[in-house]
Amino acid sequence: MKTIGIIPARFHSTRFQGKVLADLGGKSVIQHVWENAKKSQMLDDLIIAADDERIISAAQGFGAKAVYTSPDQPSGTDRLIEVVNPIDVEVVVNIQGDEPLVRPEMVDELARALLDDKDIKMATLAKRIEDEAEIENPNVVKVAIDRQGYALYFSRARIPYPRFETVKPYFKHLGLYSYTKDFLFEFANLPKSNLEMTEGLEQLRALENGCRIKVIETKFDTIGIDTPEDLERARSYLGLG
Repeated sequence: MKTIGIIPARFHSTRFQGKVLADLGGKSVIQHVWENAKKSQMLDDLIIAADDERIISAAQGFGAKAVYTSPDQPSGTDRLIEVVNPIDVEVVVNIQGDEPLVRPEMVDELARALLDDKDIKMATLAKRIEDEAEIENPNVVKVAIDRQGYALYFSRARIPYPRFETVKPYFKHLGLYSYTKDFLFEFANLPKSNLEMTEGLEQLRALENGCRIKVIETKFDTIGIDTPEDLERARSYLGLG
């Protein structure tokens, strides 16, 4: 198997418990994620990795393959590893369970990057910021990118700082990733880094330990469901009132 997609899903979210099962136009948030990711042309398999039987039951109800993972896993990355450990696969795509607007093209872009270039071990997505308010919003993670398309830094703050007003465009980081299976285990075994704990951004662990992250610019955007207000934004975006 070349490529597998994993959708990590937690029930006990701090700000919005049960958000992946919240109703969005007659379907749960995670059903939207699964149905959109299932349209990917690059995935050989797609699995929901859940920490609660309610998610497993809902996933099986709409036809998804779902596996139970330990509720003690500290992060979605650890949940991925629990699932892929026994699977013979080359590339793993991490598709967030709270991103109902994810597009299959986004999944394909991430998978193709690693399959086409064996020097890339980890990749993620970014989109040009069009709404100026997002630049100052700490919930919107920004990324600075080098000339070869690799991440220089991720931050909740405005980066780079426009001292001379010449910075355009700014890039918003979208929290989907692809990894080679080997690198996924290497990344998980790295010690938590100072930058990671300061910003609350797990991907900074890779950068602080000298690992490179390829950033792929996408034209698609998403709305992550972290709060009930985000759910209303997604409903509005989809024309659901």
